[in-house]
Amino acid sequence: MTRFGRMWVMTGLLLGLAMPAGPARAQEHAPAAAAQAGGHEIDIQHHIGDSHEIEIPFVGIYELPRFAPIHVGGLVIDLSPTKHLVFMLLSALIVALVFVLSARSIAGAQARGRPATGFAGAMEATTLWIRQEVILPTIGPHGDKFVPYLLTLFFFILAMNLFGLVPGGATATGNITVTAALAIIAFLVIEVTGMRTLGPKGYLGTIFYRPHGLPGGPGGAVLKVVLLAVLTPIELIGKLAKPFALAVRLFANMTSGHVLVLALIGLTFLFQSYTVGLGASVLATGVLLLELFVAFLQAYVFTLLTSVFIGLMREAH
Repeated sequence: MTRFGRMWVMTGLLLGLAMPAGPARAQEHAPAAAAQAGGHEIDIQHHIGDSHEIEIPFVGIYELPRFAPIHVGGLVIDLSPTKHLVFMLLSALIVALVFVLSARSIAGAQARGRPATGFAGAMEATTLWIRQEVILPTIGPHGDKFVPYLLTLFFFILAMNLFGLVPGGATATGNITVTAALAIIAFLVIEVTGMRTLGPKGYLGTIFYRPHGLPGGPGGAVLKVVLLAVLTPIELIGKLAKPFALAVRLFANMTSGHVLVLALIGLTFLFQSYTVGLGASVLATGVLLLELFVAFLQAYVFTLLTSVFIGLMREAH
């Protein structure tokens, strides 16, 4: 259980590489677009997109500070904080605090010779279940060294997903730059694992692949060259398809639910009917409950697939 206290380090790594890009210029004017929308319209893009504003329930809109952009050659880098960045920082802070405090509570309970109870006990049980039932069976022997990273990945994504269900909150995983950064980190972990486990020759065999058992002689040599030319691009595409699938799956699932809820709520304004409004509210509530399940499911799927890809790379061919 000493891994609990080290998980904030992995959270910092994920956080640093997953910072969302600044919103597009059209999104910066989203409040104006929302204000100009008619009484029968709802601006979905304003609610799901990134911006330099945070909506605080019952208080109003808080404008985040803006910094002068940095010019590096012809590249303009905007380091101004955005809504998604703020909630990503909050997610990282919550994950770090939860596990540091849980680790202290569990260590204190163990020192007294008692099992952990309450919230700390629940976190311990959840962590052990993910480790024993998800990570180790898919990675295989000696998979313990990947446990801190994968546990951090699960709870960090889960926290970002859940923030999107809080009034005034935002889903950072609904930003493709965030999910792409998480997928790139996973891709680097997978490939570096392959290099260290298989060695240079074995790792190159996962790119320049030839099936074993091919016949010898001139005909076999020609067949090897042909298969090598055909299978090498397929192997490269397969390597790139893994992070692409991780990024798009998480982004699409977390965005589609919010769009559906806002579309259902928009029916009330469109028809201006109490009957339609009641039906739309019931459906939107059902979708929100489904989104709560999806928030856990997508964190689980991202962690599970990353574990599977690491295990496949360690046992490549």
